[in-house]
Amino acid sequence: METKERANATVSKPLESSHSPKPASTHDVEKAEPEIGTTVHLQRRLQSRHLQMIAIGGTIGTGLFIGSGGALANAGPAGALIAYAFVGTLVYSVMVALGEMATYIPISGAFTAYAARFVDPSLGFAMGWIYWFSWAITFALELTASGLIIQYWSPNLNIGIIIGVFWAVITAINFLPVSFYGEVEFYFASIKVLTVVGFLIFGICIDAGAGQNGYLGFHTWNNPGAFAEHIVENNPSLAKFVGFWAVLIQAGFSYQGTELVAIAAGETMNPRKTVPAAIKKTFYRILLFFVGAIFFIGLLVPYDNQDLLNGTTDAASSPFVIAAKLAGVPVLPSLINAVLLTVVLSAANSNVYSGSRILVGLANERFAPRALTLTTNGGVPYVAVAFTAAFGLLGFMNESSSGGTVFNWLVNITGVAGFISWTCIGIAHIAFMRALEARGVSRDTLPYKAMGQPWFTWYGVGFNILIILTQGFTSFMPWSTSNFFVAYVSLILFVVLYVGHKLVFRTKFVKAIEADLDTGRTEIDEMYFEEVVPTTWYGKIGHWLLG
Repeated sequence: METKERANATVSKPLESSHSPKPASTHDVEKAEPEIGTTVHLQRRLQSRHLQMIAIGGTIGTGLFIGSGGALANAGPAGALIAYAFVGTLVYSVMVALGEMATYIPISGAFTAYAARFVDPSLGFAMGWIYWFSWAITFALELTASGLIIQYWSPNLNIGIIIGVFWAVITAINFLPVSFYGEVEFYFASIKVLTVVGFLIFGICIDAGAGQNGYLGFHTWNNPGAFAEHIVENNPSLAKFVGFWAVLIQAGFSYQGTELVAIAAGETMNPRKTVPAAIKKTFYRILLFFVGAIFFIGLLVPYDNQDLLNGTTDAASSPFVIAAKLAGVPVLPSLINAVLLTVVLSAANSNVYSGSRILVGLANERFAPRALTLTTNGGVPYVAVAFTAAFGLLGFMNESSSGGTVFNWLVNITGVAGFISWTCIGIAHIAFMRALEARGVSRDTLPYKAMGQPWFTWYGVGFNILIILTQGFTSFMPWSTSNFFVAYVSLILFVVLYVGHKLVFRTKFVKAIEADLDTGRTEIDEMYFEEVVPTTWYGKIGHWLLG
């Protein structure tokens, strides 16, 4: 590939002139009736730095800043650390599997297409719709969380006002060209990264003796202990294991969002280069941001601290803030609360983006109305964006107590959707490898080759299924019918979608030799992408970090 040096790292040429045929306008899309499996071309305007930060920002969220406190309380510092590290390996198995498919066939709504093309159309249908529903409802959840965070500073402000304002802002952003979404997410993710890195440095200093309590070391691992007992009484060993297993599930929720890289691959410049770069660095981000943060939280905050489980979603329950209070640093709560606001707005922004692109993928496979593929001249699927964003208005249900109950049930449906999607990605990857073998295509020729296959993918699929089946174990201790359905309603919905589609359309499992490995791949093979090399010193540093 020819390399052209420029003074800056941005490409100013119109993408349609150097990448692909001009993306269709609304009128153009309506002319041609696409065949099943064909793709609607969105514009490839996301740069490498955008994709890198989407990969980071999609992972770091309230699960780390808030949920990690509950993980520490349930499992203790050692239990939480082991749980997050273990689930991190599952996430990495999903990402490398997804990386192989997303670099070979980088299309929008990738999950749906891979499952439908390589395994079973009904699997793609069920997976795509439950994944979309998860993001759409989570959008309403993040809007509600933003209201609660604002109320930390202004308790008397009506939450409905905040929900309405942020809904309008986030929706408007997603109607703009995807490059604008990439820029917004780039800066949101930068704030998250700087906050976590700052906390890691803070943790090192405080643990070494910079705080009011002097040198700490591993004192919390001795008092109250390395492992916490959870739920079970009169059996310490079992109680500690139950706490560990509960955090496995919670850690999985925290990690969800890493797969956004594959969704964005359909709108990324030179995906054969940028997607592998984002995937390869996932392991180090997991190790640094999640495992590192959990490690220092466990050193600075005892698991029996009462503030860890106060039930709020603002800075008051963040273990980052609790650690600062215990160290005698009183200025952090408002700062962390401001960071939390950027976290939930970033998540809300990603919710609408990813949900709309999943709808495009569903429509491409004829699993959704074709109107969802309509795009603006800027390549934005405006119908899919509007439809996804409309579900954010469900956040207004929290204005009434009865509506809030219904809303909580909807949120529970989204809980296991990430694990189901990860499992389906793994299954699709196994089928993808079989399809390559059936065609005589060596995996050595792939733009990105995942390590330890197929065993690493089987490892991820096996444990993800185990977590899906056991995530509602607390409903058996003791038995609670309502808690059982709350825990497993998403799995039940997935099965209903799959079986229903199978019965109505009589789909068959895809034979390896007949799997579609070409649609969306040959177009990329024919495209030309300029490789931009920065010449400034700060550009070179950024290219080294994010390139």
